[in-house]
Amino acid sequence: MIYDIAHRTTYKYDAPVASARCAMRLIPRNDRGQSVMSRQIELSPAAEILSERIDFHGNRVCEARIFKPHTKLQIALAARVEVERAPTPAPALTPAWEIVRNAAYASSSLAAGSPAHYIYASRLAPMFDAATDYARASFTPGRPILEGALELTQRIHADFGYDPDATHVATPIAQAFERRRGVCQDFAHIMIAALRGLGLAAYYVSGYLRTYAAPGHPRLEGADATHAWVSVWCGPEFGFYDLDPTNAIVVGNDHIAIAIGRDYADVSPIDGVIIGAGDQDLDVSVDVKEAAI
Repeated sequence: MIYDIAHRTTYKYDAPVASARCAMRLIPRNDRGQSVMSRQIELSPAAEILSERIDFHGNRVCEARIFKPHTKLQIALAARVEVERAPTPAPALTPAWEIVRNAAYASSSLAAGSPAHYIYASRLAPMFDAATDYARASFTPGRPILEGALELTQRIHADFGYDPDATHVATPIAQAFERRRGVCQDFAHIMIAALRGLGLAAYYVSGYLRTYAAPGHPRLEGADATHAWVSVWCGPEFGFYDLDPTNAIVVGNDHIAIAIGRDYADVSPIDGVIIGAGDQDLDVSVDVKEAAI
């Protein structure tokens, strides 16, 4: 599947901003069944300094500095990506979750792909007893890791309501868990905290969803915005597999990964600093459609 992606972020300021510095994680990843065919980021006003780097997790980060005073900043991404993911293994063939847990704790590697980076609590995905207890029902003794993780994915979808008004970006996940409402970011953080509470390695994935559903399939929650899901480590033989608790599905060719990290703080699409005063308005639009080729 080949997709054309258009992502536009617009900031409007009450008062002129003297200068701005921002880091953008908008370009899709080039791994695990994804190939970036083309990509371009444009800023208005244009950046005086624009650079690009790869961070520890393998995410592509574009950094911009703007010294021209402005009352509006627009950041636009245009990209074409081919997605062809490998089939997910039969869940029953994956190792027992206790074996996977022990292997993660025993890992001596500090390479970027090591599960050691994703076992412990992080700032936006702290462990808490309620989430750990919630996960235990899916991880009975000896159960294959992917079986348990899939059931947890489905339970979160069934038990939690998708409600964009219930939380905001700074809402603690313990509150979202108690309310049983939130958005994809909340559900991903809750699932990660629940898995880590059992000693299982999991990381946060930000990405895009195709805007229009394939024929005969329902439209997925989270389209028309950046989406979030979870990747759980299934042992050294199987590696990481991606699950979408917002939609109760295994991540497939409808998903395009942008960035990975311990939690949202590692993958925020745009962050930075402005020199100015007053409030700002933010508007984000995302369109992901099959390429006409």
